[in-house]
Amino acid sequence: MEKDLLELQTLIDVHFEQRKKEEEELVALKERIERRRSERAEQQRFRTEKERERQAKLVEEKMRKEEEEAKKRAEDDAKKKKVLSNIGAHFGGYLVKAEQKRGKRQTGRETKVRVLSERKKPLNIDHMGEEQLREKAQELSDWIHHLESEKFDLMEKMKQQKYEINVLYNRISHAQKFRKGAGKGRVGGRWK
Repeated sequence: MEKDLLELQTLIDVHFEQRKKEEEELVALKERIERRRSERAEQQRFRTEKERERQAKLVEEKMRKEEEEAKKRAEDDAKKKKVLSNIGAHFGGYLVKAEQKRGKRQTGRETKVRVLSERKKPLNIDHMGEEQLREKAQELSDWIHHLESEKFDLMEKMKQQKYEINVLYNRISHAQKFRKGAGKGRVGGRWK
């Protein structure tokens, strides 16, 4: 019986040792799990922070590009306005130089462009206020009205001259019919 008791005591000791080892392993496993959880949380926090920084950089970069584009557009617009105002002032001189280089007779279109460029005044309105712009608009309206009336007068004069030319052609034609020894001749570009 003492042998059984001793054997039982060793079994109990082995069992308690085994249980102690298992508890130690369980505690170590729980600590490892907890450590892994905290590492994951730290990694997640780090990733979130990095993502926020990346998004902030993207937004900042986008805003910077938009500002640069807006600044570039403003500069381009200013350059275009300046060039356009300069073209108006210098276009006539350019046409004269081009005419001298070519040395040929101007076509009707070239003549029209040259005359218009000489008549056209540069429109400098960048520095004007509202009242000055109204005055400038009124001045331009008056100028257009003047040009329209001048055009109308010239059209009427042209109609009158065409009528007079037709009357003269008719007189010439009539006179040639009744002339003594009228032969065939050239009248007004037509053979009769």
